[in-house]
Amino acid sequence: MSLWIFVTIAAAGFQTVRFMLQKMLTTVRLSAAGATFARFAYSAPLMAVLLTGALVSMGRPLPPIGGAFWFWAVFGGLAQILATVCVVALFKQRNFAVGVTFSKTDVIMTVFIGLAVLGDTVSAHGMAAILIGLVGVLLLSQAAEAGAGWWRGLSSQATLLGVGAGLFFALSAVAYRAAGLQVAAEEPVLRAAVSLAFVTAFQGLGMAGWLFWRDRGQLAAVWSARRTGLLVGLTSLAGSFCWFWAFSLQGAAYVRAVGQVELIFSLAASTLVFREPISRRELAGIAILSASIVLLVTLG
Repeated sequence: MSLWIFVTIAAAGFQTVRFMLQKMLTTVRLSAAGATFARFAYSAPLMAVLLTGALVSMGRPLPPIGGAFWFWAVFGGLAQILATVCVVALFKQRNFAVGVTFSKTDVIMTVFIGLAVLGDTVSAHGMAAILIGLVGVLLLSQAAEAGAGWWRGLSSQATLLGVGAGLFFALSAVAYRAAGLQVAAEEPVLRAAVSLAFVTAFQGLGMAGWLFWRDRGQLAAVWSARRTGLLVGLTSLAGSFCWFWAFSLQGAAYVRAVGQVELIFSLAASTLVFREPISRRELAGIAILSASIVLLVTLG
């Protein structure tokens, strides 16, 4: 089996563990914003140390950065914060596996953002995958409101949080790509590392300022939960590096298709760790939405 497959599976595994830890934080002592801040508060210093160590070992200075980098880095950082808050808040509404599945709608939404902003076209296979994904979202939204009408299911808080998470994740992905192009380095992994270091620093400082203004008690709560918070930061960094490594070894379409194994991991975590029941309708929604994402990245 090729190395990129192992690296992609590892990335999905780290990301699943990170979501599990954030869910645990919200059920014990932290709000959605506090659990989100825990990720950036502990990962930003680690990322700065890793980038510094990498540059020193390579004997290279920090690559030149274009002026547009700061706009895209800040925009992407804000979008990712909002997306993470939506996902963590969703964990309080729905079970773990369905929450992660809803966040995967970012793959579908990226197509629409690319069409509207960049003029990218969508193939017939891609459009078919999008329509299949809509069926999956409909099944998940109906499962959220047992016995509710069609529109009530789609307009439920759980559905809105899930779709919002997907939208913000898609916006952050586009912004991060644009920011990385502003870093004058030949190696894609180095461009990604520089972008990630600056973005996580901005996210950590920005959320610290927000919580200091709006909910200072969460700052103390994040510190008191530092053991779990540090694990959140470590798994977040490990997952990010594995994704970048996999993308440097294989095409993004294949990596993202294999990366959907995260849905299987999240289903296992939901049933085995959190002891959450999953209905047949939810299983069907997860299966259909997962199939649509795989079709989109491989055939679209």
